[in-house]
Amino acid sequence: MALIVIFLLGIGNFALHKAVLESRHPVLGQASWFINVLGGRLTMLTEFLVLLAALLLAANGWAGLAWAYLAYSALNAFAAWLILTNRI
Repeated sequence: MALIVIFLLGIGNFALHKAVLESRHPVLGQASWFINVLGGRLTMLTEFLVLLAALLLAANGWAGLAWAYLAYSALNAFAAWLILTNRI
């Protein structure tokens, strides 16, 4: 069950990440070089590696990691909401 939850949250994280990158918000231009390298692909790779690590750990008995990934996803969603609604 933890794998399914983490996978679904990962899909949501990727969708939010892509929406933020495509928004061309001014805060992205002020961010570090990490965001601007390869047009944001490096950050998508990092998002994938976080998801992969969470899935592998959950598959190897760390089922409680789903709660940590849920918290991570909630922070991502909050940050994306702030950026996409021009609150920052």
